Amino acid sequence: MTKGRTFNPPPGWPKPPKGWTPPKDWKPDPNWPAMPKGWELWVLDANDTPQAAPAVEMDNNSTGAEVPPNELSALKAEVAMLRAQLADSSTAVEETISLDDQRVLQDIGIYRYHHPLENGAGYRAELERIEVEVAKIVREQGAIEVSSTFTFENSLAAGRKLSNDLGRLMLRAYNAECDNCIRSLRTGNPGVAKKRLEASRKAIANLGKIMEMQISARYHDLRIREVELTADWLMKKQEEKEAEKENRAKIREEKRIEKEFAEERERLAKEKQHLENAIEALREKGERNPDLEANLLALEDAIKQNEFRLANIRSGYVYVISNRGAFGANVVKIGLTRRLDPNDRITELGGASVPFRFDVHALFFSEDAVSLENELHTHFREKALNAVNARKEFFFATPAEVRDVLMEKVGSLLEFSEVGESLEYHQSRKYWPDRPGK
Repeated sequence: MTKGRTFNPPPGWPKPPKGWTPPKDWKPDPNWPAMPKGWELWVLDANDTPQAAPAVEMDNNSTGAEVPPNELSALKAEVAMLRAQLADSSTAVEETISLDDQRVLQDIGIYRYHHPLENGAGYRAELERIEVEVAKIVREQGAIEVSSTFTFENSLAAGRKLSNDLGRLMLRAYNAECDNCIRSLRTGNPGVAKKRLEASRKAIANLGKIMEMQISARYHDLRIREVELTADWLMKKQEEKEAEKENRAKIREEKRIEKEFAEERERLAKEKQHLENAIEALREKGERNPDLEANLLALEDAIKQNEFRLANIRSGYVYVISNRGAFGANVVKIGLTRRLDPNDRITELGGASVPFRFDVHALFFSEDAVSLENELHTHFREKALNAVNARKEFFFATPAEVRDVLMEKVGSLLEFSEVGESLEYHQSRKYWPDRPGK
């Protein structure tokens, strides 16, 4: 030991015993961490007279110059030591906590692309809440858990730094997988996305097992919530699309009906004019034709009925139809049409979208067909084929079951067919292969 001087080992170096003096030609172990720039190997003892410290041969990264015999050397040594501690600390400059949530999210690999929920008015607030919570967890260093006792090259500080760096890398990989899951979400498949995210979390735990590294449950649950929220929004968006599609179809149907009634009004008006001209001509001759007068009265009733149906949008035909070849023996469709000839609508339904034409079991005209249809749908709601979209009108029910309910609602039916002909189906069935794909 040099009088008035104490050996000051840099961070990561072993602490020598008290009074130790390096022997001649001594060199530090090359496996030890590099000496911080400006580090003083010898510092002044308190109340001692400064003397020159022994020269120690160092590598190119070390500073082995003798310490000037003045108090400034001690101050410089203290500053260098503080700088080294700051550089080796987990609160280094590059890891300083940021108060900008977007900056925090970007640092861990969450780049806010055009998130699906940004367009969801009812979901934007929840998305923002999740982002704030994610940033908070990251600032609290609670997104990924790592061991605080892992050492690297016999250095606890180096082990912590390696664990933190690798943890950040793993967290970025996890967040990238989460963002990919959200971007690739499709309606009805949140389970697949959540399994992918869970698999990513398990993979990180396995790869970082030696460091006891894992994505925290709190952070994982938050990202899972984001996936579920996005899936829920996609489902509602799909429902809105379906409703919008049906509304457009309804508008087109209403316009077609208005055109149909307008054409019928014009046709009836012309026919009425011809009858009135013929009757007037006979009257001028002093003659009468009871048949023409009866036809005129019937025509006037038809005109009144046409005007009533045009004005009353709730009137129409409630129909009960089935398609055994397409949906099976015990499935019916209960719908409503305002067409002058309801069979036109049923013919459209049996177009190219299904393999066979529909069989008609009932066509019932009602001045409040809308309410009657809703009552039937409500009664058979638990038997709906589509349990998600309530606007679909197919039900697991026999025509006889619908007949009984319809009788309760309207009192009596003039006509109802319990058994459909299914003519095309029966004619085609004998040509079908015995097994699918044969």
